[in-house]
Amino acid sequence: MITGNRHLLAQAISNLLDNAFKYTPDGGTIRLEAAARAGCLLLTVSDNGPGIAVDQREKVFERFVRLEPDRSTAGNGLGLSLVKAVADLHKAELRLEDNQPGLRVVLQFNLS
Repeated sequence: MITGNRHLLAQAISNLLDNAFKYTPDGGTIRLEAAARAGCLLLTVSDNGPGIAVDQREKVFERFVRLEPDRSTAGNGLGLSLVKAVADLHKAELRLEDNQPGLRVVLQFNLS
């Protein structure tokens, strides 16, 4: 169990799932997982879409940032910046990882 603002946490998870649905091709795979490990709660959203290049991963946490290939899709570039703000508010670590192929987003909450 974690302590936090359930509405903000729900919005963060919704944003992560929305991005996964938006960027995963038809017939692709999206996974939402939660696991407790070594004093932490890990919430993971992964997909097999195009992913985000390593050199762009920190940039996507900035407000209104949209990566060049994505400018034709709906959105305003606030989704991941909001997720980052919610993670920071809850003292959680937010990581973007390679899902080979695709993107894996991990929210890690310390339970101690």
